Amino acid sequence: MPPHRLNPRSSARNAPPLVFVPEAGAVPMPGYQLLRLRGVGGFANVWEAQSSAGERVALKFMSSANAGTTARELRSLQAIQTLDHPNLLRIRQVWSLPGCIVIAMDLADASLLDLLELYIEEFERQIEPEKLCQYLFQVAQALDFLNARRHRIEGRLVGLQHGDIKPNNVLLVGDSARLADYGLATPTSGPVTPCHRQGTAEYCPPEVFQGNLSEWSDQFSFAVTYHVQRTGTFPYPPPPPKDQLKNYHRPEPDLSLLTPAERPVLARALSPIPQNRYPTCLDLMAALLTALDLRIERNSEGAVRVRKTSGDSSEVTKSRQYKLHNGY
Repeated sequence: MPPHRLNPRSSARNAPPLVFVPEAGAVPMPGYQLLRLRGVGGFANVWEAQSSAGERVALKFMSSANAGTTARELRSLQAIQTLDHPNLLRIRQVWSLPGCIVIAMDLADASLLDLLELYIEEFERQIEPEKLCQYLFQVAQALDFLNARRHRIEGRLVGLQHGDIKPNNVLLVGDSARLADYGLATPTSGPVTPCHRQGTAEYCPPEVFQGNLSEWSDQFSFAVTYHVQRTGTFPYPPPPPKDQLKNYHRPEPDLSLLTPAERPVLARALSPIPQNRYPTCLDLMAALLTALDLRIERNSEGAVRVRKTSGDSSEVTKSRQYKLHNGY
């Protein structure tokens, strides 16, 4: 079967109608004025807005069907809002309007999906492995921070599964990748957590189709994201409609477009048995970097750069070159 090629917007539908209708010039809350539409997804619209302080921010309008759903999603977002990590997109404020939840966030330059589209359309090739792994290493750091059982929410120490890892939800701010879109984030306190909210089916792990989250669910979606960004295709054929997903079993992933060294690494991260995946997303990234003959380099402030391992000079020289190149 030929690989399932990426249709960049295949998982996006027209966003459900909102009771509040965003439009240029509207003021959804005192202190924010909408400027222009930045994106439309399956469940939300994102607008660029200006704050009363003159800053440009992003306002995300998420359709919310009922009071119970709204309350649950507000709790998730407010829990995320308290977390501090350099690779999590900062949530400034969260509030509800009739028919929707509004999230004020830092404004990003683009998404990882936008970057892939640019490379395919303008350069007719995929993103360089070094650049891609640099961004995804940062995302892996954010995911391991989220997933670790270290966050106190409603009196419990829990991990958080993001629940919708995909290229659209990795935003780029300069050279930094930031994980965004926490509307499906779910607290976890054990190996398996019942979950009735599914993310984007093309990226979902099999346990989510069965109504559960595992401690490694985000890693599976992260691995699908890697494959999409590396090859422009999905490793699986299109999933069936949502009402048929509960009894759906994916075939073995088609990893033939990856290098031979990458295939066993990604196959482990895509295991249908969650416990057989890597312990953490950074462990997965370490294995991929080794497979691609790449290494991580950090400057004096801890910023990550990915370089080729082969043919490098001494670590001291490499470190100096990196600092000079970046003006340190």
